[in-house]
Amino acid sequence: MFKRLSLVALGAAVLTGLSACVVVPPYARAPRYVHDGNRDGIHDRHDRDRDRDGVPNRYDRYPSNPYRR
Repeated sequence: MFKRLSLVALGAAVLTGLSACVVVPPYARAPRYVHDGNRDGIHDRHDRDRDRDGVPNRYDRYPSNPYRR
C-alpha cells in the first residue's frame, strides 16, 4: 500500500513539475520587425544593392530609388 502511494505521489510531483515548464513554440511568437524594402529576403542593413538597379549602394546617389542612379 505504501509503495503505491509513494509512486502516485512521485508521479503527481513529476507531472506538476513538468506542467510548470511551458515552452512557447517559435511559430507562436510575434515576428521581429526587420525592414526589407525590396522583399528579396536580404535585410536592407546587409543588402548591397537595395533597389536592384545594378549599382551598389555605396556608389548609388539614390540607393532606394531604382529609377535614379
